[in-house]
Amino acid sequence: MLNYRKFALGKLAQIGPRYLPFADVASENVPLSRLLRLSLFQVTVGMALVLLVGTLNRVMIVELDVSAALVGIMISLPLLFAPFRTLIGFKSDTFGSAFGWRRVPFIFKGTMLQFGGFAIMPFALLVLSGYGEAVDAPRWIGLAAAGLAFLLVGAGVHMVQTVGLALATDLVPEEDQPNVVGLMYVMLLVGMIVSAFIFGALLENYTPGRLIQCIQGAAVITIVLNAVAVWKQEGRNWDRAQAHIRGDAKPEFSDSWREFIAGQGAMRLLVVIAFGTLGFGMADVLLEPYGGQVLGMSVAQTTKLTAVLASGSLIGFALASRVLSKGASPVNMSFYGAAVGLPAFAAIIASAQLNAPMVFVLATLAAGFGAGLFGHGTLTATMRSAPKEQIGLSLGAWGAVQATAAGVGVAAGGIIRDVMVSLPSAATAPPQTAYIPVFALELVFLAAALIAIYPLMKKLTGTRRTKTYLPVEET
Repeated sequence: MLNYRKFALGKLAQIGPRYLPFADVASENVPLSRLLRLSLFQVTVGMALVLLVGTLNRVMIVELDVSAALVGIMISLPLLFAPFRTLIGFKSDTFGSAFGWRRVPFIFKGTMLQFGGFAIMPFALLVLSGYGEAVDAPRWIGLAAAGLAFLLVGAGVHMVQTVGLALATDLVPEEDQPNVVGLMYVMLLVGMIVSAFIFGALLENYTPGRLIQCIQGAAVITIVLNAVAVWKQEGRNWDRAQAHIRGDAKPEFSDSWREFIAGQGAMRLLVVIAFGTLGFGMADVLLEPYGGQVLGMSVAQTTKLTAVLASGSLIGFALASRVLSKGASPVNMSFYGAAVGLPAFAAIIASAQLNAPMVFVLATLAAGFGAGLFGHGTLTATMRSAPKEQIGLSLGAWGAVQATAAGVGVAAGGIIRDVMVSLPSAATAPPQTAYIPVFALELVFLAAALIAIYPLMKKLTGTRRTKTYLPVEET
């Protein structure tokens, strides 16, 4: 009798290396099916990002009439947790438990934080919308609950993503670690694309109740997929468990951090990541309101913009994978990604003048493409600059700078938009006037990233610090 599961996995393994970026990292010990199962944690992260930055952002600003500055601040609340990604990565490198696990306990904690945030969010939306029995509830309660929900989900995303990526790198030889992290980020984009289309279809006929059902479903799916993702992925290490029981001394974070930043060009690279992320990320909170208020797009149409942006990033990651696998410099790839962002945001500005939604959609796709090239390039360069046995720390450093810059950019974008709306001349000005200064500022940050990265293009070409391969643990 035909084993359909074995047949399907066999076919997937055959086509994966050809059509799925980074799938060539699969091996007999770590098959593609195992890597794809582990990548489910990135699917839940992508789903959370679509809800926070996409759907809820648009609904709260346009339908619920919440200040864009307040929404921007809420979305940037995870910024309070972002700098700790470096510490989380370091802790997961050195953590000891009675079971001998390093990564799984952190992923479990992060999953619980995500679930808790999604559990609070429906209550906040009910109050803000005045739906049902919440019609008489004070509005500040809804705003406070929404802020807490954003904070919890964001904190969970930071923890799950940082430690999950570190767990993925534990499964493969060190020369393949950048590629397996790339595969995880491809699955993040796939999760964002699929989630955006699903939420767009479910919210075609928008009601507050329907949105709450979507959020409740996301909470349950997060628990299930993350549990499936980490099941039997990390082996129990007896030596590590005994060391934990004995209370053996562990490395200090300050010493490990000094060792990391002593790497050639490490600090300048982090500055480049900050500038580039600000350049690509300030418009995240404004793209969907811009499409709705300036170009007349519906909730379903603007929700799908997240899928367009993620599709562009997916194409960028795939191209970067092919080029870097042939020996190209990740620093150069970062430079080209930032360069692509300049005409993309110029076209977004022009779409309002032309009243052309299609130009806006194509420009959003191009912005995602540039962000994909830039993200993959900087991520690979950061990992290659890390000392041995500090993969979690290097991933945390990249994530901390990227997430912090993204949070600052989102908050600044919302505040700038609200300041422009509050000006006396705003009543007679066209709606795009409140958004164009933000897009123009993104062009400035991308130019700054190009200037900052140029000295690294020759210095770090081909540079890779020596590392020691740690065998994959038996599950």
